[in-house]
Amino acid sequence: MKHNFVLVHGAWHGGWCWRRVAQALQLDHHKVFTPTLTGLGERAHLLSPAINLDTHINDVINLIEAEELHEVTLAVHSYAGMIGTAVTDRMPERIKHLVYVDAVVPRPGESWSSTQASATQQQRMAAAQASPNFSFPAPDPEVFGLHDADREWVKRRQTPHPGNTYQAPLQFDMKRVASVPRTFVNCTEPALATIAPSRLRVQDPKFWDGAWLPNSRVVEIKTGHDPMISEPAALTKILLESAE
Repeated sequence: MKHNFVLVHGAWHGGWCWRRVAQALQLDHHKVFTPTLTGLGERAHLLSPAINLDTHINDVINLIEAEELHEVTLAVHSYAGMIGTAVTDRMPERIKHLVYVDAVVPRPGESWSSTQASATQQQRMAAAQASPNFSFPAPDPEVFGLHDADREWVKRRQTPHPGNTYQAPLQFDMKRVASVPRTFVNCTEPALATIAPSRLRVQDPKFWDGAWLPNSRVVEIKTGHDPMISEPAALTKILLESAE
């Protein structure tokens, strides 16, 4: 059976980061879409203070609408956990499985920044305020556990991230999102500190008022935060399992 995959990158990245996973899925004759969010990657020329969380949510919703996709396996990386949660809340009938790839899993009313240390929040907002287009710069990909050629490739490709996506709160219906099967891909070597709160949440029976645990699973990959680059075969296997 052939499946529909929409793979959404995290902060500072672009659709380019999914290249290895997308090629593997396409060779297996699946339909694969790797949108680049507004202001990032090859769309960096659009970077502006006008970009907010809703801009990025609409990037993905409009792709699903324009391509007339149903039964979508939606994989969201890192920051894009905010986007995947929102898209599933707004069009649950179109999503077959939601895969959080070492991603933020929010509570209603939280922003991407909510689970991060106050020092990190202050640093990122100060950088955004000091930049001409209200953005903050990418970290060294070494923090994602990348080395040598992979690190250099990501370092070349990363672009500043739109600052007004950072503190924007997201409202959603926990039960509606939880009605869609979910997988959390836990990347543990090295484990990125900013994802630590989400790692705990996805194993907490009380999370989302008890709605999270049923219909969800946690799968571990012993790699860093960018498994689509460092362990594409393992991640591809998880995505195919999720699509079944």
